[in-house]
Amino acid sequence: MNNSVKQIGPMVLLIISAFGCSEGSDPNNSGSSEWSIPSAEVFDGGPGKDGIPALNNPTMISANEASYLSDNDLVLGYKVGNDVRAYPHVILDWHEIINDEVGGKAIAMIYCPLTGTGTLWDRTINGTVTTFGVSGLLYNSNIIPYDRLTNSNWSQIRLDCVNGSLRGTAAETFHTVETTWKTWRTMFPDTKVVSINTGFSRNYGSYPYGDYRTNHSRFIFPYTPEDNRIPNKERVLGVLIDGKPRVFRLGSFSDGIKVEEETFNGTELVIVGSEEHKFLTAFERHAEDGTLLSFEVSAPTISSVVLQDNEGNAWNVFGEAVSGPRTGQKLKTVVSFIGYWFSWGAFYPQAEIADPM
Repeated sequence: MNNSVKQIGPMVLLIISAFGCSEGSDPNNSGSSEWSIPSAEVFDGGPGKDGIPALNNPTMISANEASYLSDNDLVLGYKVGNDVRAYPHVILDWHEIINDEVGGKAIAMIYCPLTGTGTLWDRTINGTVTTFGVSGLLYNSNIIPYDRLTNSNWSQIRLDCVNGSLRGTAAETFHTVETTWKTWRTMFPDTKVVSINTGFSRNYGSYPYGDYRTNHSRFIFPYTPEDNRIPNKERVLGVLIDGKPRVFRLGSFSDGIKVEEETFNGTELVIVGSEEHKFLTAFERHAEDGTLLSFEVSAPTISSVVLQDNEGNAWNVFGEAVSGPRTGQKLKTVVSFIGYWFSWGAFYPQAEIADPM
């Protein structure tokens, strides 16, 4: 075995050519040796459990106070009623998990810098609220969070518990919108955003992984299988319908804001996005009463309202009707998130690509 150690940003990463936890071992001492994934492919990222510190109940500031953010910095946005919040990549790169409460909902924003995937999880498990932490383990280069309720390990991209007493439990997710800080604050000027006063000394203005985001050939940990239909580090939106994946490319949504409608795995979808404004999101087309709606772009300029339908309703980027006869209703969300293509190809082999371009 030929091991080398490299200091990269917030943690010491073990770049190991042939290393993994032996089959049947328990890399995180979770109290259970049973894994839903091959334990030999679970890698120790180096910093140890909680070596990358998750944030709990972060201090939030107004958009005008967030001078540390640049227009092109990516954020993950969430909205419950009038409580609108942004979780910037520049903070998540260093902490990976933010446990928060928004509009009375206990949530965990989970982000993996190595796969570029951000998902928002419900922190209430079997009726009990918990928090999530960074286990220090990786599978297919992707973060393995653990819950502090049972010490069970979860797979972020699989969206389920893979080790521990909750093994086999599905993660409950909420709809998020990933976009640039400029687009987000244009959509939601009253947004709150995480402050850099986190209680930790980190260089939040500096990306900790060098050229990792743009170098399609650079990987720190192995993954399998490889799928070269799309450049490895291209950011794509993946949609999961009953576990079946379909991938949408931001480049297919050029020329301002664009809307696509299609049927996938028996579900009628509407996808709206903009390569220019760097957002892409999806919903089911059926209204709450089962009516199948037809959609088009609401306006050529960017705002939180992106869709209008054949009944005269206007819908925002979270699928909420903000005007028209269905005001107050919501479109049904689908399980979806943005990440590097290689991670979608690894976790969901031969995922359908909506537009190969």
